[in-house]
Amino acid sequence: MGEQTAAVKFPQEVIDEYAQLGVDLPALFSAGDLGTRMGVQIVEASAERVVGTMPVEGNTQPYGLLHGGASAVLAETLGSVGSMLHGGASKIAVGVDLNCTHHRGARSGLVTGVATPVHRGRSTATYEIVITDDQDKRVCTARLTCLLRDADGSKG
Repeated sequence: MGEQTAAVKFPQEVIDEYAQLGVDLPALFSAGDLGTRMGVQIVEASAERVVGTMPVEGNTQPYGLLHGGASAVLAETLGSVGSMLHGGASKIAVGVDLNCTHHRGARSGLVTGVATPVHRGRSTATYEIVITDDQDKRVCTARLTCLLRDADGSKG
């Protein structure tokens, strides 16, 4: 667990936008060290929809259920990717609010998160993230709001 084996699928126009700045976006982006340790895999990514998976195994609490914090990591990862892609190469996305409602437990298999935009503005982006189990039953509903800052450090 923990290695990124599936390539992130970015729209070609997004890859080209970052390439013009000298950035190899697919090579640069990952779920980060925490996401890697937890086995998060991004399987689809655009500003309109981000999909990722995470194994339940290794991400449980003492009762053997998927840890709520693990769901939060998956949700924030997916919503942040969507926000980053919405903001474009000139912005960085910084999470400022995350809330999660846990509906049911998961004991095994993979959970899948799908992030879709609720609001995409100039200075903030908000995504709803629905996390389901292998039987397509909702495990968690989350909402993430990111502040979009100028990549050069000035206020966005």
